Amino acid sequence: MKIGFVVNDIRTEEAGFTTTRLSMEAINLGHEAWVMGVGDLAYDQDENIRARAKTVPKKKYKSQESYIADLKGKKAIRERITLDELDVLMLRNVPSDDIGIRPWAAGIAIEFGRIIMRHGVIVVNDPSGLTKAASKMYFQLFPEEVRPRTLITRDRDEIKAFAKEEGAVVLKPVMGSGGASVFLVRKEDFPNLNQMIDAVSRDGYVVAQEYLPAATDGDTRLFMMNGRPLISKGKYCAFKRVRTGDDMRSNIHAGGKLREAEVTEGMLRIAEIVRPKLVQDGMFLVGLDIVGDKLMEINVFSPGGLGSAQKFTKINFCRLVIKALERKVDYMQFYGRNFDNVDMNTL
Repeated sequence: MKIGFVVNDIRTEEAGFTTTRLSMEAINLGHEAWVMGVGDLAYDQDENIRARAKTVPKKKYKSQESYIADLKGKKAIRERITLDELDVLMLRNVPSDDIGIRPWAAGIAIEFGRIIMRHGVIVVNDPSGLTKAASKMYFQLFPEEVRPRTLITRDRDEIKAFAKEEGAVVLKPVMGSGGASVFLVRKEDFPNLNQMIDAVSRDGYVVAQEYLPAATDGDTRLFMMNGRPLISKGKYCAFKRVRTGDDMRSNIHAGGKLREAEVTEGMLRIAEIVRPKLVQDGMFLVGLDIVGDKLMEINVFSPGGLGSAQKFTKINFCRLVIKALERKVDYMQFYGRNFDNVDMNTL
């Protein structure tokens, strides 16, 4: 299998990232794995899509650290490859990370991915589905039963009225990730509400969401693959994040701590409720962030944490993901690379 991984920029990739783990696992399983940044893509005059990509010299790696060192170092193999000749292209860049610093990079990988599909390259997650999910507005398309009450607006008075009605709300930008510009607003914080709204609205529309008291216990990330919870040997691919100190965010790079997750029937019910739309939109690998009996976020762009789940379950879920892609490549060969990409994502 010849597989490509699109990231924001190879220089910012780290050993612990899920994309690093996936590409290393592909190498260890005997596949050809190429990594490229968004800015490395090109549509050539002969109508082929190519990219300045990197791979590694060895066929086996024991650690992510040695793998990423080779990929980013002088030992890396650099070639301009034809993406139309790939079997699989994984879009693992996060558009919201580029909006402020490289606006041109935010959505272009999706557009390239859409063209690459024409010759039967499997693109995951499906580019058309990712286009729908480009902001947190996508979350509002899922059943109300699984979502917190939400207001999305730039009107200061509407946000203040919603906050007073709820008593406590969370403010965050429509375009954002990693807990950036996220505020918890309680009644005692109302005198500072204007400044909080200003801070969030600088990036565009504001999402005002009811605060869930269960958030004090942290949130659970549950992975979905092929439209169903990812499970092996009776263990779900999941982990829990708990906040530390006074920071309301449980994101790991916001100071949250990892814990073993207990996947409940309520969480599995949420997964079942969102499953039809994830399948409809061609979402191969997804991370659900769950607080109590509500879904807080659906991560479809480069969901991370497969290594965190492995830490507690002792199961290499990255291998299961690559094996699932192997099966999809087999399916495409059976059908002469003539199968709809959105359906192939969740087969």
